[in-house]
Amino acid sequence: MTDDRTDVQEFFTARAADWDRKFPDDGPAYAAAVAGLGLREGGRVLDAGCGTGRALPSLRAAVGSSGVVLGMDLTAAMLEAAVRAGRDRDGWLLRADVASLPLRSQSLDAVFAAGLIAHLSRPGENLRELARVVRPGGTLALFHPIGRAALAARQGRRISPEDLRAEPRLRPLLAGAGWRMTSYTDEDHRFLALAVRED
Repeated sequence: MTDDRTDVQEFFTARAADWDRKFPDDGPAYAAAVAGLGLREGGRVLDAGCGTGRALPSLRAAVGSSGVVLGMDLTAAMLEAAVRAGRDRDGWLLRADVASLPLRSQSLDAVFAAGLIAHLSRPGENLRELARVVRPGGTLALFHPIGRAALAARQGRRISPEDLRAEPRLRPLLAGAGWRMTSYTDEDHRFLALAVRED
């Protein structure tokens, strides 16, 4: 979407207060996508670009009370909206940039990223940074509650093969960053690409 993180922050700051009201029916889609991560009790997971924290309740349910759930976002207003919605009870919230995560290498079992990839200024490097913090064999879910064609129509544009989420572009992008794509779904009601962290 942009090469400038300030533009991303301004875009989401302007929308944070109404974000959940604008998309009130996404909960089941988030829960289904989280299930694809294969998390277990006691697992450690990051919601990268967590926004208002809509995935945090499902992530907490997946790892249980003994697990660790982190919600990270670049935009303070989105994290504040997550707190107002009470989602800080389901995970630790931190303001950070996916370009340089304040986490130890191989400290997580999985990363969930809803709508994130379109906002990455350096997708290859950023996906590599996500791989850095995940143990070998850990998982990544790139998710959006609607598919590429439906999203393009909502935004008044045509679907493009240049879209980073197009499978022929995404698969090698992930591979170059240390991930192996294991499944790809692009339907009107959801986009979900799952990948495993290579050794």
